[in-house]
Amino acid sequence: MRCSNLGTAVIVVLLVALGGCTAPPPRPDLLERQRQVTETERGFAKTMADRDYLAFTAYISEEAVFFSGTEPLRGKEQVTASWKRFFEKPEAPFSWAPDRVEVLASGTLALSTGPVLDREGRPFARFSSIWRLEGTNTWRIVFDQGWEVCDCPRN
Repeated sequence: MRCSNLGTAVIVVLLVALGGCTAPPPRPDLLERQRQVTETERGFAKTMADRDYLAFTAYISEEAVFFSGTEPLRGKEQVTASWKRFFEKPEAPFSWAPDRVEVLASGTLALSTGPVLDREGRPFARFSSIWRLEGTNTWRIVFDQGWEVCDCPRN
């Protein structure tokens, strides 16, 4: 009995000692993650310019919610089906580019926002997208919303 208790005590002491030696996971490099999301957003926009619907679909998370019209589009299938119309004509109906990207301290969720431009390059809206890290260096869009902007007179 005595050896069994001693063996158990040694195992417990080793487990506690080893547990105390584990280092916390390294903090993500937020500047690198910000760069990744910026480039991901640019790549996403390039799918529209290149008229590459299949590439567009690869950026959409399975859980994506796009706010468009009166009801949100839920899930990759709804989002991509609705956006397919924007890829049917030879010219892109609009373009966009991020002008601001912020990443959470965890490095797993990010916001990108920027102007939406008409065919002539004039801004007519802004977008706001939430990106989630879904694999090693793989960001997918989980929320997206655009809203029209106007040149409203200021008092």
